[in-house]
Amino acid sequence: MKFLVINLIFTVIWGAISSSFTLANLVLGFLVSALSLALIRRELRPVTYPIRPLRMLLLLLLFFKELAVSATKVAILVMQPKMVLKPGIFAYPLTLKSDFEITLLANLITLTPGTLSVDVSDDRKTLYVHALECADPGTLRQDIARGFERRIREAFGS
Repeated sequence: MKFLVINLIFTVIWGAISSSFTLANLVLGFLVSALSLALIRRELRPVTYPIRPLRMLLLLLLFFKELAVSATKVAILVMQPKMVLKPGIFAYPLTLKSDFEITLLANLITLTPGTLSVDVSDDRKTLYVHALECADPGTLRQDIARGFERRIREAFGS
């Protein structure tokens, strides 16, 4: 039943993206969705996390704060007549364990202007991050640990 509901949602999204809600297009969207879900069915395992709405809200607020601060910093950097940047890639040691939490951290970093998650090590203990201004990687590591990673741990209980 769960896959049917997901399939129907994907079918509606298919129609919206293609801007066509004709019967033929919706049937095609339904078939493509069904095939996609069949291919990944074994990978879809239920993951249960405790629901902590306040902690999730704090994580969301932190993200918006970091988004505003980073956007301002990047705007100031690129508006200078002579841009003096020290871009670089640094290794960030992960304390998060689950794929969901690591993916969430990587996405939050990538969505923040001036930083980009590049890769996760095979043992899932290191996240490689590109920073537009990487003069002090130690400070960047501390900012991630005290910010996003701490809030993710609090919100999802790892």
